Amino acid sequence: MASETASATMAPPVGDQRGTGRLVSLDAYRGFIMLLLVSSGFGLSVLKAHPGWEWLADQVEHAAWEGCTFWDLIQPAFTFMVGMAMPFALARRRAEGADEGAAFRHVAWRALMLVVLSNIYSNWGAGPGELRLQLINVLSQIAFGYLLCYFLMRLEFRLQVAAAVALLAGHWALFVAFPGPAGAWSQSGNIGAVIDLKLLGYNYSGFYTTINFVGNAVTILFGCWAGMLLRTGRPHTEKLRILAACSAGCLAFGLALQPFIPMVKRLWTPSFAFFSAGWVILMLMVFYWVIEVRQVKRWTFPFLVLGMNSIFVYSLGQVGIGDWLDRGLAGLTGNFAFLGDLGAIPQRALVLAGLWYVCYWLYQRKIFFKI
Repeated sequence: MASETASATMAPPVGDQRGTGRLVSLDAYRGFIMLLLVSSGFGLSVLKAHPGWEWLADQVEHAAWEGCTFWDLIQPAFTFMVGMAMPFALARRRAEGADEGAAFRHVAWRALMLVVLSNIYSNWGAGPGELRLQLINVLSQIAFGYLLCYFLMRLEFRLQVAAAVALLAGHWALFVAFPGPAGAWSQSGNIGAVIDLKLLGYNYSGFYTTINFVGNAVTILFGCWAGMLLRTGRPHTEKLRILAACSAGCLAFGLALQPFIPMVKRLWTPSFAFFSAGWVILMLMVFYWVIEVRQVKRWTFPFLVLGMNSIFVYSLGQVGIGDWLDRGLAGLTGNFAFLGDLGAIPQRALVLAGLWYVCYWLYQRKIFFKI
């Protein structure tokens, strides 16, 4: 899976609209998201025990059910970036002479491998009798959305918008038509859980459901549209105005839907899909404005190292390398016990530094992993 010339993968590196360079802002944004993915909350959850800082600790944990925290935005940002890369990647393959058949085979193969990797990571450390198929890991969810968005992108833009509306409306209607014990958005026994129990023979922990991929696919499609915009020759200021309008519209619409459709990330409800997209687009704007418009780029290097090897970074977290490194470093640092429970914060910073250095070692040798 390693290649000295290939680029990292779930969201391949992105070129500018002329194909002559790179949009550094997108690589840096991807690296920032990867850092969050493997950070384990930077150890900030210990702040729950410190009056006045509980709000920060809450932001590095997922909402128990309804609502949205900063940590709930990581997966939407991750999947949004996958969508952003698609217009660039497909255009590059067409420029290299790939026909539609070759493009579809490539997309289908990547989707399949993401599902395979997803199940490897989800079953990591399980015994022979404990192995089971799962389709809720972020890679599986991306695989379904990635494949679906490939077909949607072949449609006219207005039909893509209609398809996005139909997907979200259909998702809402399914939950409303077949409510659980506590209503349409019941934590347990909702239609998503019923489907999983019938198809897989079990329900996921945390009340997640496989059909979350519907809302996830729409988030990927939002990313595709953002990528299509950034590929155009429009001036930076015009792109930012369009993104700002989309961000504000998504935030407002998500909040407007909330009284009727609860904002539940674990079910990826329509209100969550729009609200999270609004924040994700806003974060993209910050990176784009600072890096592409203001041309302030030197600070991006640590993020670029991670962004260029995103599949590898994600894999490190999934197989527990971070936990192994944490235990090893604890023998040297004593978990910074002299700081009390706050020692978890510098300890986690050291673990992240170790993970980053592994990626830097690969970066220096131009070794990148892709699917």
